[in-house]
This record gives sequence, structure tokens and C-alpha cells, in this order.
Amino acid sequence: MKTKTLKKDKVNIITLGCSKNMVDSEVLSGQLLANEIDVVHESTKRDHNIVVVNTCGFIDKAKEESINTILEQVELKQRGKLDKVYVTGCLSERYRGDLESEIGGVDAWFGTMELPMLLKKFDADYKSELIGERLLSTPSHYAYLKIAEGCNRTCSFCAIPLMRGGHVSRPIEELVKEAEKLVRSGVKEIMLIAQELTYYGLDLYKQRRLADLMRALAQVEGLEWIRLHYAYPTKFPMEVLDVMNEFPNICNYLDMPLQHASNAMLKAMKRQITREEIEELVHQIRAKVPGICLRTTLIAGFPGETEDDVEELKGFLERMRFDRVGVFTYSHEEGTSAYELEDNIPAEEKERRAQEIMEVQQEISLEKNQERVGKVLKVIVDKKEAGRYLARTEFDSVEVDNEVIISTTKRLKPGEFVNVRITKAFDYDLEGELV
Repeated sequence: MKTKTLKKDKVNIITLGCSKNMVDSEVLSGQLLANEIDVVHESTKRDHNIVVVNTCGFIDKAKEESINTILEQVELKQRGKLDKVYVTGCLSERYRGDLESEIGGVDAWFGTMELPMLLKKFDADYKSELIGERLLSTPSHYAYLKIAEGCNRTCSFCAIPLMRGGHVSRPIEELVKEAEKLVRSGVKEIMLIAQELTYYGLDLYKQRRLADLMRALAQVEGLEWIRLHYAYPTKFPMEVLDVMNEFPNICNYLDMPLQHASNAMLKAMKRQITREEIEELVHQIRAKVPGICLRTTLIAGFPGETEDDVEELKGFLERMRFDRVGVFTYSHEEGTSAYELEDNIPAEEKERRAQEIMEVQQEISLEKNQERVGKVLKVIVDKKEAGRYLARTEFDSVEVDNEVIISTTKRLKPGEFVNVRITKAFDYDLEGELV
């Protein structure tokens, strides 16, 4: 039996939820590796003896997935396939007490800000000099760069501040250093993420500094694409668009979640903006950056939403013609101010409304894709699947947006940039040939 205790630990990290969680897992991996502990992401092999589940607690479906994953790992431990199961992340931060009393077999629970304590379980030290050292869980040609933690907004439906705390920006120098390290490791595209990008710098520099950060990152040698995710529409810093125009490696792409378009809903959601102001902002953005790709996300079935509100939202989409849209159904979250409202729309009705909204967008997406037929676009190759290559234009982010399908006998590498003439358009994808 002696040999078993001498076996070297190997840690498998399972990440659930958003790209911000993914970055946290990558940082944890970097720290473990620096402490000479073997670590993998989402391993399907059974050669690890410790699992860390990085959970999501954002909406009901995500919570369910997190709990099921924890239970699966605990069962493996009970069957002698694992020595330890640790749980961290948003769900653990938010419901630790309840989870501890209801799920046995987990060796320790940690919140979102307890990385040093988690490392202690491995007799490992948190090394602050390792800022920016990450073991990427994404393919090697793209990575997420988390520029801030938490959020200061009080949107009535959102539990993020309960799990992640207030907005804390990371210094520009630190982020540039991290971007340089990523590029040295082979990264070509960086996606800037935060709960709210446009608030960046207010806490640290007493003014919004997203434009300055973008300018600094755009000058990192070898960084080919920079993409902006999760911009808040209220008090949008327009100078960001000037920098977008200034540097060719900043993608003409903006992900700006709007959540709704009916003034009654925007007010109930505490979004601090009206539909008229949103429409004016969209016109200004498009005037400043012609051809920009605008992505947004919307919520269907918020308490009190009427058929008129849904019709207003559909009319808004038809007028605004966003390039990319995602629709979520409302999730009733404890601790949010909307939790005091009656969740009065049945789940199947929320789904029906979401579907109806997406049908409007589907038509717009197809029309916009058809406009690209015959055009030559620069794309980044992501992978080869079923004998064809899947790539993306600067107008498409990873996993959430359109793909360009390329059939060719030429060998292409992930992360390679090629020019493609678009030959065919579908609802959400394009097909093209190498130029």
C-alpha cells in the first residue's frame, strides 16, 4: 500500500459557466504548475486523483449543471476513483452554507476570491510574481483577458455582484504584461472581458480608461486581433470607437448586452437607460465605425413583461438590425431586487417568447450574411472538423457567433489567418473558398 501514498498528485480542473470563470481556472492552473503540481483542464482520461470543480451560479440551468457535476465527482470519489474533490467559483461563493449541509463528500468549499486558501490545500503558495502566468484551456491561438473583477451596477435581475463583489479594475501595465506573455505563447487573438468593460479604470484612475488600455494593448507586437466583450450602454465612452478606428488590430466588433427595449422593462430591470437613448447610441456607434458588428443579448419573460413589451422588442430588433443576438429566459434569483417581484410568467411561455424573438433575428442574420456573398474576408482558422476547416471573421467571437466553413485540400493550421471569398450564406454561418 506504500506506493499509493507516494503517487504524485494530478489535478483535473472542471470549469463551468462563463469565460471569466475559465480565466480563473487558467490562473489556478498556472499557480499549481509553478508549485510543481501536475494539472490538466477537463481531462477525460482517468489519470488524475484530485478534482477542482469551478462552478457557475448565474441562472437556474447553470446552478443545476454545477450541482450535477459536483455529485458526479463525489460519486467517483466514493468509488475510490478520486482522492479529493474541491469546489470553488460562483455557486460555492453564493450558497456555500446550503451546499455544505446538503452535499457530503466534498473535501473543501471555496468562494470566488479564495485562490490562496485553495492553494494551501495542495501545500502550495500563491506566487504574486506569477501574474499573467496561465495554463490556457482554450486552443493556443486565442485567449480571454479579464480586465476587471465584479460589478457596481444594481440591475434588478443580476446576481453577479452577490458572487463577485464590486468592480475592481486591474492596472494597465499588468494587463499589457499579461498580453505580451500570451502572445509569446502563441496567442493571436485576445478577447477583453469583464462584467462591465466600459466602467474600466473608474475605481483605479478615477476616470474611464478603456480607450487607454485598448491603445496600449494594440501596440503589443504580434497581437493580431483584440475584441471587446460586455460593454454597458449607459454612459458609453465614445473615445473607445476612436481607438477602434485608429488601430487595425482592434476588431470592429462590440458586444453590448441591452437586455430589453421596452421602457417599462428597462425601468423594472434598473438599466438606467431608455429605448430612445439606446437607439440614439446605436446610430452614433455605427456612424463612428461604419461596418461595425454589434452583438447584444436580451432577456425574455422578466416579471410583468406583457405581449406589448415583446412586440416592442421585436420591432426594435427589426429597426436596429443587430448583427448578432442571444436571448436568455429570465431566471428568478434570490438576493436580487427582482426577486421581490412575482415570477409570473410560466417557463414554457418564457421559452416561446425567446423563440419568437430569435425568429425575428434569424431572418435579419440570414439577410446580413447574404450581403457578404462574393466578398473577400480575412478569417482566423479555429479547427478542422469532418474534413472541413472552421474559421471566423473579425465580426465573430468564439462559440457564440457565426463560423466560416472552408473546404480545401490545402493544409491549414489553427491560428492561421487566410483570405476567403464567401460563396454561400446560411442563417448563422458562411461558406467560402481560399483566395
